[in-house]
Amino acid sequence: MAVDTAVLTVGPWSRLEVVLVRGDGAWALPGTFVHARERLAEAVQRSLVDKVGLRGRSPAQLRVFDAPDRDDRGWVLSAAHVDVVPWAELAPVLERRPDDIAVRPCAEARGLAFDHDAIVELAAEHVRAGYRERPDPTGLMAEPFTLRELRVVHEAVLGGLPYSTDTFRRSMLPFLVEVPGVREGTVGKPAQLYRRA
Repeated sequence: MAVDTAVLTVGPWSRLEVVLVRGDGAWALPGTFVHARERLAEAVQRSLVDKVGLRGRSPAQLRVFDAPDRDDRGWVLSAAHVDVVPWAELAPVLERRPDDIAVRPCAEARGLAFDHDAIVELAAEHVRAGYRERPDPTGLMAEPFTLRELRVVHEAVLGGLPYSTDTFRRSMLPFLVEVPGVREGTVGKPAQLYRRA
């Protein structure tokens, strides 16, 4: 039994990206075999610390990948997980280990080891589903934020918004609370600040 985790983020390029680690000649998701009497969550946390250097994360389980031919070492089942990490938390890790850890756009993460292409695709859709319904449900943004900043993150996760700016505003406002203060921009009037309700 193994665990593999799709660690997703939105970086400075404003697109949904996945963290990859260099394995034996191929890029892959961070993962590991589950030790005897170890819980899946413990194995996931151990793999994120050992392979990426991320601590204290709580990834969500997606599903079990169980194709008999998914691993050439034998029949290895993998409990796939997903976690979304703010760029500010991930950037220092990438700077420390540029040769064996990288981020790639989810849409371009192809040719990965095992069946990790399929795990990335499932993880990205899982995260996107939440962003279609609620404002920044995974906490990529620090609070408070403006509606424009929120829209930029949603566009990055969703690969563009399928509706207008006004529709986005109307769909998100019921889930937001105004906070005192405004953000001064370079153009237009100061923007109201919000937090998640």
